[in-house]
Amino acid sequence: MSEKKYRIGEVEKICKISKRTLRYYDEIGLLCPSGIPNTNKYRSYTEEELHKIPIIKYYKQSGFKLDDIKKMINKFDFHPGNIEEKFNDKIRELEILEGELKTKKKAVKEWLDLIKEAKTVVAEKPMDINIKMFKKTKMMFLEQKFEYKYMNSIVNIEFNNYIEKMKNMIAGPVIIEFSSFENKCLEKCTDVKIMQKCLEKCESEQLLDFGDILVASYYYIGPYNNIKIAYKKMQDWLKKCGYEYVDKCYERYVVDYWTFSDENKFITEILVPIQSIP
Repeated sequence: MSEKKYRIGEVEKICKISKRTLRYYDEIGLLCPSGIPNTNKYRSYTEEELHKIPIIKYYKQSGFKLDDIKKMINKFDFHPGNIEEKFNDKIRELEILEGELKTKKKAVKEWLDLIKEAKTVVAEKPMDINIKMFKKTKMMFLEQKFEYKYMNSIVNIEFNNYIEKMKNMIAGPVIIEFSSFENKCLEKCTDVKIMQKCLEKCESEQLLDFGDILVASYYYIGPYNNIKIAYKKMQDWLKKCGYEYVDKCYERYVVDYWTFSDENKFITEILVPIQSIP
């Protein structure tokens, strides 16, 4: 009794795999039909060939490339350098991928947190200046000159090139440290540090600690060309309340050019470190 043969259309239905894929597998030598009957020229597959399809699907599901699958299903053995080494290589590759996915997930979550923060600010419309403690965070930074062209500093090409050179990734809001609060109020402060939270480990000289400080905080909503109004409000409030402050300040960009093109929707948190409370 001759072995049952399956035409390509039957294989498609039984194994839930397209004819196009089967033809491609035949073309690359991964799964070749053993017989093409003289009567109709159709591809035909044996039961053994049929059962190779779930095996191929399993290897694909596990992340193996078709060329590796071809070698493994045709030359299966346990000797070092063969299938065992292939599986070890795949585990190492997946571990790297797992780390990359965790980092990407963390970056997206940081961005989502900013959107949620912005949503809260818009809903509550906080008009008051508050005192709060900022937690310490390791930040990558680059010292620059500030020319009051906010887009150039926030979407900072030089800083991003530096991050790539250091083979790192960043997340969370861009923060600019201005060397003098008083000069920033006058729009004369030009010495700054561009900062952003890093996601990968790096050398200590590439990092600074931002946070673990008491700050006066004010959320400003609107375009940067009017931000001096917020600084005047902050300056007047600090003097009125009798707070002594460090002569530096920070702008923390909650939503900015990275998120919107409409500057009227920008939200900036202005932070001034407090030295003593009256």
